[in-house]
Amino acid sequence: MSSDSPTSGFVAFVGAGPGDPNLLTLRAAELLARADAVVIDVETQGALLRHCREGVEVLEVVNDDALPRSGQYVKLAKGGLLVVRVCEGDPMLFSSIDEEVAACTAAEVDFEIVPGVPPATGVLTYAGIPAATAVPEFRVVDAAQEQDWASHAACRGTLVIYNGIGEAVPIGRALIAGGKPDTTPVAVSSGGTTTEQYTVVSTLGRLQADLKHAGFTEPALIVVGEAVTQRDKLSWFETKPLFGWRVLVPRTKEQSRSLSEQIVAYGAVPEEVPTISVEPPRTPQQMDRAIKGLVTGRYEWVAFTSANAVKAVREKFEEYGLDARAFAGLKVAAVGEATARALVEFGVKPDLLPSGEQSSEGLVAEWPPYDSMLDPINRVLLPRADISTDTLVAGLTELGWECDDVTAYRTVRAAPPPAPIREAIKGGGFDAVLFTSSSTVRNLVGIAGKPHNVTVIAVIGPQTAKTAEEFGLRVDVMADRPSATALAAALAEYGAKQRQAALAVGDTPRRPSQNRRGARRRAR
Repeated sequence: MSSDSPTSGFVAFVGAGPGDPNLLTLRAAELLARADAVVIDVETQGALLRHCREGVEVLEVVNDDALPRSGQYVKLAKGGLLVVRVCEGDPMLFSSIDEEVAACTAAEVDFEIVPGVPPATGVLTYAGIPAATAVPEFRVVDAAQEQDWASHAACRGTLVIYNGIGEAVPIGRALIAGGKPDTTPVAVSSGGTTTEQYTVVSTLGRLQADLKHAGFTEPALIVVGEAVTQRDKLSWFETKPLFGWRVLVPRTKEQSRSLSEQIVAYGAVPEEVPTISVEPPRTPQQMDRAIKGLVTGRYEWVAFTSANAVKAVREKFEEYGLDARAFAGLKVAAVGEATARALVEFGVKPDLLPSGEQSSEGLVAEWPPYDSMLDPINRVLLPRADISTDTLVAGLTELGWECDDVTAYRTVRAAPPPAPIREAIKGGGFDAVLFTSSSTVRNLVGIAGKPHNVTVIAVIGPQTAKTAEEFGLRVDVMADRPSATALAAALAEYGAKQRQAALAVGDTPRRPSQNRRGARRRAR
């Protein structure tokens, strides 16, 4: 079909790639964003639905068996809708769409085929195995089809085998019988390009012994050839400091997003469990008076001690039709980096941000004393949570300031997480938990119980560490400064050191959860 989109509906066959949803092509993402209906395996490809508009019709398929539905979605396209049919890997490589395309042709419905990253190259790259090295030959075969293994044994370059994990040992023997040396390097990788990726390196002669307890399942690839030896130098994905770690992030949904993204960059799988629900004050009059005073010049300073306080004030501003210009002439303080970012997003640049400890104590330490010659007004607005401590008020009062301590929002303990999450927390199913405040410690233990003793406990600062220890938790990691970014970095550093220590004594690196009693042992 032409590059111009047809005026009537059409079907787009889109390659989902090998597993990592971030490997989707730009064209595929564009079509998903415009789709009226999506034909997709929600269990394995559901992450791609984030590209779709709200209200898109989802036609779910199981095990990539969409043929019974082809008549249904072709009918939708015939009616003028854009239908995106999501295919595993690349639609044109071992993912035949011939019959579905034929159904489109028979119905005179236009179609487009968008290539995807095939596992044959994507999984190898994530495993640190170059597709073609000194010998520029790259052969891909499907073990599900009848194969002449003797002819494939003649491949001098890299041989990649799909759908062969169940017959890996017989295939290895057949390749040896066809003339391949039994010392030929082999890598078997499953869960490719995802944080479940698991790779075993062996040789054709040792496959049976090395795969005996590996527990491989499809989808998996078998890679045969000297290119496998490059893995020691080129492996970058499975060597990430927190690769495969399941990390509990107990925060509010709004706060956990950026922290989770950073954890993913270190190779971990974050599980966001809200422990705090942020709600408006029971009575709004106090905040209403504070906003009025802010506009009419009642205050010299406004001090924000959390991003939630910024959000609460911003929502009040929007309610009254105000914007960041209302802060003109006011001095603004932020307790830390996250709060400062929330202010900048609002259009307000903080005048004061602690250079040392990012806490109420750190803010007081750098706050200027009241000077009647320099400050025409001696009043400070503190929009805060209902459970805030008096440290900041006491410190500012001692410096000569008068404080209006206003409840901007309430923090309420969230509902308990689902039973499987609670069981994983108490049973050692998580490798680490990130505590960003004392309240997250108290609330997590309150709604889900204490984390298992194999779980790495990482805290944002001394006060949170103290609270964790009061609940009988062993603190393993503490951030060098009180910020979520520093906390994630500290956990990654801890993970890297654990990995290096294991390798130094010849052991296979293991995740903390694999050290609990009954955990399945398998080499990486």
